[in-house]
Amino acid sequence: MCGFAIAGDLFNAFVWFELMSVVAYALTGHRVEEARAVQGALTFAVVTSLGAYAMLMGIGLLYARTGELGMHRIGRGLDAHGRPDALVLTAFVLVMTGLLVKAAAVPFHFWLPDAHAVAPTPVCMLLSGVMVELGTFGIWRVYGTVFSGPGGVPAAEFERALVVLGALTAVIGAVMCWYQRHIKRLLAYSTVAHTGLFLIGIGVLKPEADDGIALYVLGHAGVKAALFACTGILLDRYGSVDEHALHGKARELKGVAVLFVLGALGLAGLPPFGTALGKSVTEEAVGGPLTVLYVAASAVTAGAVLRVAARVFGGLGPTPEVGSGYETTGSGERPETRHRLGRIPDTMTAVPAVLLAGAVAVGVAPGFAKVVAHSVNETGSAGVFTSVHWTPAGVLLGLVSTLLAGVLALLAVIRPKPFAAPDRALPLRRLQSGHVGDYVAWVLVGTTVLGALTLPGMLGG
Repeated sequence: MCGFAIAGDLFNAFVWFELMSVVAYALTGHRVEEARAVQGALTFAVVTSLGAYAMLMGIGLLYARTGELGMHRIGRGLDAHGRPDALVLTAFVLVMTGLLVKAAAVPFHFWLPDAHAVAPTPVCMLLSGVMVELGTFGIWRVYGTVFSGPGGVPAAEFERALVVLGALTAVIGAVMCWYQRHIKRLLAYSTVAHTGLFLIGIGVLKPEADDGIALYVLGHAGVKAALFACTGILLDRYGSVDEHALHGKARELKGVAVLFVLGALGLAGLPPFGTALGKSVTEEAVGGPLTVLYVAASAVTAGAVLRVAARVFGGLGPTPEVGSGYETTGSGERPETRHRLGRIPDTMTAVPAVLLAGAVAVGVAPGFAKVVAHSVNETGSAGVFTSVHWTPAGVLLGLVSTLLAGVLALLAVIRPKPFAAPDRALPLRRLQSGHVGDYVAWVLVGTTVLGALTLPGMLGG
């Protein structure tokens, strides 16, 4: 991860990313005695390796055109060649496809919920907390250094492609998050939804949005990792991550309940979490309907987590039916400890507590936001330094999304039927088929859509 983040050579960045991915495949399928773990790891490997092949072919095309592998040198070589052509468009689509697969953007995202459902809790914390975000970082950095010049992809085309894919990712991720009862899958789809928000912030190509997304990513890493850590405690204590089967069983885990609720509030963007600061800065930068999407997506995903907390830790609402239905339930899971824990050791609760404290520190530590903004704009090509701080509008939007999340969770608990998955949502859920061939087909569809979104303006130029 560190190698990918600091590499200035595009091919070296690719190599670092693949080294990271290979280890992630092995960690996901760590429990080789379980068929589901091996299947999830294999799906993860096949889909993301296909994205890696696409990225490698794109790098090859860029090398053929410029004779360079350094990112800045490639950018200068493209600019020297003149206006972009079919080769530049193809290279852009292939490289971005590889990074979008890693970022788990729709429709490249199918590997992520399947991997999270079977991966050990610490691996889930790394995947959702850091690795997926590196895909979005790669998109931001590669466009800014390689394709942002006159010989690359016009800004309007990049903005259209990323905002459309980001909005689609945020909406589908939030909807699918709400309809999950397998808690790990629920959190995985929450990551998909927030990836969409990150992509929108990157796509609008504003320095303020870049700064906001950087803070948002840092805060989200702590919050999401803490939520997975709390879910791991449930698994090791009760042998299940099924929201319905766990109804009221975790009343005794008051400390874990507090941490879980705090994680949900951080996900919603409640000040003073770093997610709130980053989200508020980005919301003001994107403006208009996209701000509404930020509020709605964060509210729905946080509402789903609050609903889980109310049912599992509070036993609120009628006892849900434990019948399997169509969804993956999360019942009958094996604890990750040698046996079910009768008592939760303090070390297991200390981890999410520290992570949540870090997420709060991102929002309140004096001067931290300024340091992040300075680093972002030094790394980017714009070289424009902005002021990142809390604003009344940002605080208000954070409170609104948190209140909306609480209302959604409350209504889902006291009136579960109207908020359960309707029949018309079943086709959307069936897309998560578990068949790797289906996921590969969606990668090809996504690549085609990305090209279609980018092509018109380049032809017009």
